[in-house]
This record gives sequence, C-alpha cells and structure tokens, in this order.
Amino acid sequence: MELSKNVRENKNLRDSFNQLAEDTFGIHFGQWHERGYWTEKYVPFSFIEEDRVIANVSVNLIDFTIEGEEKKAIQIGTVMTHPDYRNRGLSTDLLKSVLAEYRDQVDFVYLFANQNVLEFYPKFGFQAQQETLFSMVPGTVGKVNARKLDMEEEADRDLAYGIARDRLPVSNRFGTKNTGELFMFYALYAFPDNLYYLEEEDAVVMFQLDGERIDLFDVACRENVDVRKIAEKLADGDTRQIVFHFTPEETEGMQADPFHGDDVLFVLPMKSGEGVPHGMKHPLTAQA
Repeated sequence: MELSKNVRENKNLRDSFNQLAEDTFGIHFGQWHERGYWTEKYVPFSFIEEDRVIANVSVNLIDFTIEGEEKKAIQIGTVMTHPDYRNRGLSTDLLKSVLAEYRDQVDFVYLFANQNVLEFYPKFGFQAQQETLFSMVPGTVGKVNARKLDMEEEADRDLAYGIARDRLPVSNRFGTKNTGELFMFYALYAFPDNLYYLEEEDAVVMFQLDGERIDLFDVACRENVDVRKIAEKLADGDTRQIVFHFTPEETEGMQADPFHGDDVLFVLPMKSGEGVPHGMKHPLTAQA
C-alpha cells in the first residue's frame, strides 16, 4: 500500500478513484475531469494497492475574503474507503498526512461531515459550527433579462466557467475566490437546469423557483453587484420568500435562521488561530 497525491494524471488510478466515488457517494468525476475542471486545486490523498484506490481524503484549496481580509484555507472532501478496507484507520492516516502537509500554509481547515461521522473529526481538533441561513421577502417584483444556459453546449459552459473562474467574492463579509471549478461541478451535476446568464449584469445566476419560494444558490459576476436587487428581479408576483445559500453583503432587514442541512460544518483554526466567523453561510457552490 502506498500514498499517492497524483491520481489525476494516471488513468487507471483516476478510473479507480471515480469508481470508488460513485460506489460511495453516487457521484462520478469523469465529466468534470474531461472538461478541464479538475485542476491542481483539487488534490486527492489516496492509498493505492495493486493499482487501485482503496481509501481517499481530498484537499480543496480555497481562497476566502472574510470581513474584507484575504484568507487561505483547505476544505476536506471525498473522504471514502473501499468496504474491504474499512475499520483499519486508513482515513485517520490520510487526514493526518493532509494536516501535516498544510498546517503552516493555511489559516484554517474545514469540512462538511454527514451525520454518521460527527464523532470522528473532533478527535483532530475540529469543532462543529452552526451556519446561518438568510432570507427575505421581496420588496418589489422586477423583470430580468435572463437566458437559460445549456451545460451540454460548449459555448455556454465556457461562458459560465469564464465568469465563475474570474468572479469577485459574492460577499466581502464572507465569500470565496478561485472556486470556479467547484462552481462547475454544481453546474454539471447538481443544477444543470437552473443556470442563467444575465446580460445586463454580465452575471451567471444559479437559482430555483418553487412556488412561492426562490432558492438563490449563487450569483457569479466579475463586477460588484447588488445580489438583493438581482434576487428581486428574479421574483414574480407569487414569490413570498427568497433564500440565500451564501452570505449576502448586506443582511439588514433579512431574516437569519439557524441552518439545518444534511451536513455539519467542522472548522479547525491553523496558523492564524482564526476560522469561520459565526453567523455566516458558506457558499453552497464552493462546498466540496
């Protein structure tokens, strides 16, 4: 058994990695890789045996803007072990390798854990943290010039990726930078039918309209925009609530509720001793 950090460049290992991810989570990184979104910012730490991936802990390199200050972090994801190799401490060994390598390079480490492993990460110093979900009632009903994007069309993918890659943080209070590849993962797999281009703002918006509620997943733009105004433009006469799946720049007058999702945010402060501030919502489209 050996440790590899380069399964991306080896087709056999990459195929094995993809198969384990599909068996474990029901996701496959094939399209994401083939279309150029698997970059050096996504680093799987994998144990290899007989040319196949038997356990993995992945690192996502994330840049943050928090209260106007630049921070560096890593987000842990794709933690998985082949059923034949479980209960041998392989995930523990891989996580220790990750923390040892990045300890002095980032301000904090974080991850989103499902309900089955909530007792695992505190052993390494991670602390669970409550997120906050912001919502508002639209004050006006606007009209938006939005073109639906088709992720099967190369031109539309290039448009979405170009904006997401070069975007500004959705909020200077708490936003991510250089996460265009993660954005495209959501565009390809999670919300391919919910992506729109707003020509006037030169923005890509990911949202879902369900009866009286709009779920606004992201607004990607190269210039500063007022996401509240964009949200209201998306509303129609039936809209009673707009839910933001990120932290807006301005939250005055918004409702703020504890967020209870399927996964729990865990944070481990590193060299700066700082982590994720309380009262924030991590951007959904940067969640690995």
